[in-house]
Amino acid sequence: MIQQEKFDQVFDLMKASFPESEYRDYINQKKLLSDQRYHLLTEENKQGEVIAFLAGWEFETFRYVENIAVSPSIRGGGIGKQLMERFMQQSTLPIVLEVEDPQDDLQRRRVRFYERLGFCLGEFKYVQPPLRKGIPGLPLCIMSYPEKLTASQFEHVRDVLYREVYNLHQLSIPKS
Repeated sequence: MIQQEKFDQVFDLMKASFPESEYRDYINQKKLLSDQRYHLLTEENKQGEVIAFLAGWEFETFRYVENIAVSPSIRGGGIGKQLMERFMQQSTLPIVLEVEDPQDDLQRRRVRFYERLGFCLGEFKYVQPPLRKGIPGLPLCIMSYPEKLTASQFEHVRDVLYREVYNLHQLSIPKS
């Protein structure tokens, strides 16, 4: 289990890297540490401070990257790529992640980053359920590795994510 101090550093980096709608509040984020399917990979500097992290899930048929972040002052130096490659090498299961629809330059650069690692941008509509009360769902795209998901694979991934990551019951699953 990750130490309290390291979790606090991961959470601070999460807050610096994502809009509030894209991560849980502190208590609910910390609760994930007790779920054996949830894993945090971290990269630390020489002083032992967390400078990057990858939060991922391992399910029976696939793995899911929930968040990856690198300290803003050192982005672009290859640490994010190293974390992704480390995660990818830990298992032979397919991997999925969520990205914004590549409409602007920053979003297109993110998609290209994952494509260089071998991910494929999916074509199915997907809504990330809210991680906090009072915040609407977020339209996103699913990327997958090593191959593009078929319609039935996408539906399976979506259903597992909605149920296991977002704790939605069948009746409250957003329609794509």
